Amino acid sequence: MSRLTSRARSRPAIPSRVVTKSQARRIWLHAQRLDASAPFGDGPQATRAAVEHLGYVQIDTINVIERCHHHILYSRIPGYQRADLRQAQSVDKSVFEYWTHALSYVPTRDMRFFTGAMKRYRPSPGRWLGAVTKQDLRKVLALIRKSGALTIRDIDDDVLVEKTHPWASRKPSKRALQLAFHQGTVTISARTGMLKTYELMDRHFGWERPPRPASEKEVADYLLERALRAQGLVSLDSICHLDAQRKGAIRRLIEAKVRRKELVPVALEGAEGQWGAGKGEHWARPDVLDGVCEPAEEPAHILSPFDPLIIQRKRLALMFDYEHRFEAYLPKEKRRFGYFALPVLVGDEIVAAIDLKTDRERRKLLMQQWTWVGRGSSRSHKRRIEQELHRFERFQLA
Repeated sequence: MSRLTSRARSRPAIPSRVVTKSQARRIWLHAQRLDASAPFGDGPQATRAAVEHLGYVQIDTINVIERCHHHILYSRIPGYQRADLRQAQSVDKSVFEYWTHALSYVPTRDMRFFTGAMKRYRPSPGRWLGAVTKQDLRKVLALIRKSGALTIRDIDDDVLVEKTHPWASRKPSKRALQLAFHQGTVTISARTGMLKTYELMDRHFGWERPPRPASEKEVADYLLERALRAQGLVSLDSICHLDAQRKGAIRRLIEAKVRRKELVPVALEGAEGQWGAGKGEHWARPDVLDGVCEPAEEPAHILSPFDPLIIQRKRLALMFDYEHRFEAYLPKEKRRFGYFALPVLVGDEIVAAIDLKTDRERRKLLMQQWTWVGRGSSRSHKRRIEQELHRFERFQLA
């Protein structure tokens, strides 16, 4: 046995700080900026600040109500307008679209942490995009270079092909655009609903050369810092959501920070053996634990099922004792909460799940189903939730 290994094994374990679930929820809600009414202010700069703080805002195609990227921003910016995101993406160019755990808006300042993934797509495009021919790729890039930014609707000479996957496109040009996007050759310079406008990456951002790709160590540092900022209390699963291959590197980084007393191990009281607890390992910065206090406000939020607070289902169940069900793809008879149920947060509790639908023709927000959840959730919250529903309806129909 080496002296180094012996020393490591004899090092005393650092005791964990114990926090209650209520404290854990308050830490997470504060990190998500859901414990105050307007944490980022208003206007286009608030949108940039929110995306930079959260690290990503997920994009999804479902529009039973307003699409989730707008919904997530609205939950943190009371005066949010859809044009603010358009300004950030297409004019200020302070956010861009790329893949995190899903397609998301990401701060442009963080571009270098994604360019390595873009480069890896060039020699190995993967199963879904591997069928793109060099001819089709050259064709769409030549069109953009010559005519400027375009959408798939601007390409009308495709010979349709059979789908290789249910979500794939029959248009070879669309697949080629998707590959060029993943490779970082083009970016999505604008979005109208789900119709994307593609532009050459360098031309959109005005670069002479793209940002230098971050090293794997720098990416690990970035992922940990992003999680600490937006989650407050972190675990390996929460840092590496759908990115299990990086868990080893992240763990080593955490252990080094614990030794330097930059992070503190945390035990969640009462979570032993609970679904979602895993090994029960959590960490936080010491000042975050020392600063836990009762919030000045108790806002109500009708949240998207793709909100950063909701999307990690096991973490949500562990801390809020609420198991969210996304039932859009279930047969009607198997649904409990409804087709597109939205969790309702009041203070630090999820008290209801409300299935809503926007009737855009009649300009109404339709109540499909209201389900009380949680620990005997009090109907005293009803008036507060109804007030928020009226505000939510105005946002939907704006």
